[in-house]
Amino acid sequence: MYVGTNLGIRPCSPAAKNLFDMGIVISLLNHKGGVGKTTSAINIGAGMVELGKKVLLIDLDPQANLTISLGIPRQRMTIYEALRGEGELTPYTHKPNMDVITSSLDLSGAELELINEAGREFILRELLAQVADDYDFVIIDCPPSLGLLTLNALTSSRYVVIPLQTEFLAVQGLTKIKQVIDKVRFRLNKQLDIAGVAATMFDNRRVLNREVVEIIQKHFGEKVFKTFIRENVALAEAPAQRKDIFEYSPKSSGATDYLELCEEIIERINSGAFQSPAAETAQEQEA
Repeated sequence: MYVGTNLGIRPCSPAAKNLFDMGIVISLLNHKGGVGKTTSAINIGAGMVELGKKVLLIDLDPQANLTISLGIPRQRMTIYEALRGEGELTPYTHKPNMDVITSSLDLSGAELELINEAGREFILRELLAQVADDYDFVIIDCPPSLGLLTLNALTSSRYVVIPLQTEFLAVQGLTKIKQVIDKVRFRLNKQLDIAGVAATMFDNRRVLNREVVEIIQKHFGEKVFKTFIRENVALAEAPAQRKDIFEYSPKSSGATDYLELCEEIIERINSGAFQSPAAETAQEQEA
């Protein structure tokens, strides 16, 4: 396998093939904006830190909302420069046990700039292979699109979490997301699996919210997390203070919900509840 950069074509390092033996890489994906994707990326990462894990957040969105929400100043080496081959991933230590690979508006041009690179879908995977074993979890905040940046995230990931606002329009396009994930699993990453769908901005008093949850439960079954992220003003206020929910309002329902979601993710991983079709097939052959 070869990975191309603007520095030329180089062999993919052997470590890249063993990426899934390292830190657990999870992409947060939804091609619709405003569903709580970046909020979830930040607070799942922060929740994992609260549970004693070491976490790397990757801001793969050209809008750089994750970077801005945490108040991280413009770095010389962002994810954009790393993808272009101008250097390695350079984590920024935001707080103990939480590092961040920042983004910038420059990333908006990356898809056009990398379109002719050999092995362009594997660039991030190779970069991650150099740092992933330093972390328990790597959380990727994907852009609200299904382009090359998102393909890089999916090719690099073991699991996908789909944050979904409990509103009618938010469920439109779920089939397309699942189709893209299935194609990536078939062609690029046999280990990729949907970890779950996380219902966000949920208010149990609203009939529509409950109906949307029923729709996604019919569509994804047990893949829907039991923990719902309730609508909570503190979750909206925290980015303005450049803090995650655990720093800003640790006793809020937002902090409670994201901590419970993290516990559910870890429990599912430890129980083997997330098992890719490739892994299941291998086990059947061994039996």
